[in-house]
Amino acid sequence: MEISRRKQIFQNVAPAILANACVFLFSVVDGVFVGNGAGSQALGAVNLALPFVLLAQALNAMASIGGVTFTAIRFGRGDKAGAQSAFMHSLTLNLLAGILITLAGSVCTGAVCSLLGASESYLPLVREYVCWYALFAIPNALSLNLQSFCRNDGSPGLVAVTNVVSTALNIFLDWLFVFPLQMGVMGAAVATGLSQTAGALIALTHFLFGKGSLRIRRFSPRMKLFRKILFRGLPEAIAQFSTPVTTLCMNRTLMAFFGDTGINAFAIISYLSSFTMAVFFGASEGMQPLFGQAYGAREGRRIRELLGYAVCTAAVFGLVWTALAESAPNLFVRIFMTPTDEILRIAPGIIRKYGISFLLLPFNIFSTYYFQALMRPSAAFTVSVSRGVVVSGILIFLLPAVAGADSIWYAMPITELLAAVYAAVMMKRCERALSA
Repeated sequence: MEISRRKQIFQNVAPAILANACVFLFSVVDGVFVGNGAGSQALGAVNLALPFVLLAQALNAMASIGGVTFTAIRFGRGDKAGAQSAFMHSLTLNLLAGILITLAGSVCTGAVCSLLGASESYLPLVREYVCWYALFAIPNALSLNLQSFCRNDGSPGLVAVTNVVSTALNIFLDWLFVFPLQMGVMGAAVATGLSQTAGALIALTHFLFGKGSLRIRRFSPRMKLFRKILFRGLPEAIAQFSTPVTTLCMNRTLMAFFGDTGINAFAIISYLSSFTMAVFFGASEGMQPLFGQAYGAREGRRIRELLGYAVCTAAVFGLVWTALAESAPNLFVRIFMTPTDEILRIAPGIIRKYGISFLLLPFNIFSTYYFQALMRPSAAFTVSVSRGVVVSGILIFLLPAVAGADSIWYAMPITELLAAVYAAVMMKRCERALSA
């Protein structure tokens, strides 16, 4: 691959990884400060609220990635007007998603907490976090959308700056609200919201000051394009929705078999899994526009070069993260909380068992973006649904009933393996089609 091609990949992938890592770091940093500043019970409460947070991010991703897919292909075809239209339709969908999450979390807080499975011991803390997080759902949605399009409109550096600033602000505000001001989980949620608002304002400057081809301006809404964007973004939404679904199913099963101790221990895994997915969601988002542009320009050789690079990156990242989970589980436990003897007894074994899934998780995430970029939404949808909703949900409830409670930790490794086999078969089919 030419040096210029590698440079182009790096310029797209590195800021995208940083952007997604920072988005998920908001929740991770919340967990670190809450676990150490307010105790393991508060950390468990934030973990119970995590599916609501990740659901919001999945809805935002559906509108953003669906729009970015159309924009990249139309830029590849030289259709700037079509790219502009896709951007405005996507931005509108993200705004509507933010409004929906705000209403759900602030008006229907009790119902949301019941769906999350919060017991009476956790309910007040979960209610507090959900309500305050929801109040900032609109700037959260706009931040994700604007950064996605800013990266694809020639300003990946601004996205990097946006995320460094917002993440640094989140860390400072988490410390300020949780420790000196003793605001607990409410402080963590407010810190996240204010940081994401700052990120949205910084990314907005790209579009207001005309730094690229895309602008925020009036447009003629077309329901057909709205539907197409949602359909193209659906596999991405399901891929990201897999984490809240898995977390929700696990929380309910763990409550039945292990009680509060199981919930508090699984909180560590939830944050590790979320961050792992975030990093490779970012890498995949950075690659997707390059695939889309190459597909729009009908450059089959370039697509195969990009595919080789992406698969190798997924393999290396999966090996490194799995090795960390297997070799240093106690380190992760101590990062997120001041552990009790009981947590130290059970959490390392849980991390090692669940951590096997990290080996194939990056490859499965990447495959959904690859299929989307090559206009293979059915393949992307199948990978996302199988690993994120159907197979994982079935195994989480089935394995403990058949093989005992401890077998629940192998549900996700088995799920990732089955999804990877299907994705590899479909990639071979796509490669043959490109060669034809």
